Amino acid sequence: MTFPNPSTVSIGLRSAAHVGIAVRDLDRSVAFYQALLGTEPVVRDENMHGVGFAQSEGLPTTRLRYATFNLDNLGIDLIQFQEPVGDAAQVAANRPGSMHLCFQVDDVRAVFDRMSEAGFEFLGQPYTFAAGEVNPPAAVGTEVAYFNDPDGTNLEIIAPKGGFARNS
Repeated sequence: MTFPNPSTVSIGLRSAAHVGIAVRDLDRSVAFYQALLGTEPVVRDENMHGVGFAQSEGLPTTRLRYATFNLDNLGIDLIQFQEPVGDAAQVAANRPGSMHLCFQVDDVRAVFDRMSEAGFEFLGQPYTFAAGEVNPPAAVGTEVAYFNDPDGTNLEIIAPKGGFARNS
């Protein structure tokens, strides 16, 4: 696979519309994200299908159900492929091609505690970056905690500082 040379091409995409997450069971995933986000999906149990649509995704055919949640700055599409049904991805933070979705919070420990009490399982305890562990140095003090959705999609909560803050 070849890629354009960034010194000669600059498309300039600057705004994300949504992230799509393939799920095994749409109803289970909707329940998880409803609890996580505290909101109802804006669409639920919608359908897409057709040969042209399938080919645009590099598939021979497709039939899917989906739901969409809208955050203040991003949509989350949960997509259950009914045809063709795919194999579960072997996701992990260090596997190329794996992604994670990060939610910004003011206080990681408070959100972690609330989520833990509600039954969400984390991969480990919250962590705060110390001096010498992160660049730029202004990001020292950034707090993070990681967890997975029901299909293993990597999720994060972050209270960013300095270089990790969006508008720093």
